[in-house]
Amino acid sequence: MSELSIITGKSSYDIARRVSKKMKANLVRSQIRVFADGESKITLSGKISERKSIVVQSIYPPVDTNLIHALSLISKAKETSSEVIAVIPYMGYARQDREFLSGEIVTMKVLGKLFRGAGASKIIVVDIHSKIGLGHFPIKTKNISAIPELVHHIRDLNLKDPLVISPDQGGKERAKEFAKELGSEYIALEKKRDRKTGKVQIKTKNLGEVANRDLILVDDMISTGGSIVKATQFLKKQKCRKVYVACTHALLMNDAEKRIRKAGVAKIISTNTIPGKTSIVDISKIIAKVI
Repeated sequence: MSELSIITGKSSYDIARRVSKKMKANLVRSQIRVFADGESKITLSGKISERKSIVVQSIYPPVDTNLIHALSLISKAKETSSEVIAVIPYMGYARQDREFLSGEIVTMKVLGKLFRGAGASKIIVVDIHSKIGLGHFPIKTKNISAIPELVHHIRDLNLKDPLVISPDQGGKERAKEFAKELGSEYIALEKKRDRKTGKVQIKTKNLGEVANRDLILVDDMISTGGSIVKATQFLKKQKCRKVYVACTHALLMNDAEKRIRKAGVAKIISTNTIPGKTSIVDISKIIAKVI
């Protein structure tokens, strides 16, 4: 029996397959049957290692279903393996890391208890929205960056005098890291989001430094695309050249991709933490390296 098993849920089969190939590990697949009431029945096919198992499962929509699948896979792996590591390329609920408004539940605290209870000894995530959230986990955690892989792809575009831009001040450090890797400058816009309605406004005034330059809007994740649309519309008025978007997790909910392109974005580049048309950057190499 192999010393290492890679157990894959439905949401991250491609990444798991690539990781198992790179590590020459035994791949254990999941067969999912969904009943009329919405319940899932999971059956594993393959041998689980007695020493160590790696469960690979992103928690993107349907978030609650993929979360239950992840926890079930971990629990099943723990029945055989002495050590179970959970690789969650996209961690759902990561934005619920603190109590923003009175009475809100900090769901990341709940997830930490659930993953430990299921049997995981360590969690590996990719570009989590907030590292504060990982502080709620009572087990070892590791957040890895997809920025080098994204930058490698951006370089192939041969951009003119590129400038890296964060759509908000919260992503300033990410933009700084991205720019350093690319060998370019960076700036961060100022935005204001209404915590109740979710409406976004750009507060930054005119920017002379973007004129006649190709821009790369960098973010960790794009959900509805509101921030990207507002930022692109603002930047287009500043007479920039092309606007590109680079992100790790492209959820692109409710026609977000269509609205982003309509705003003037030339190309959206994301990783395969969430499968989709824009997911052209493979992160299996960095996951395999960390494991």
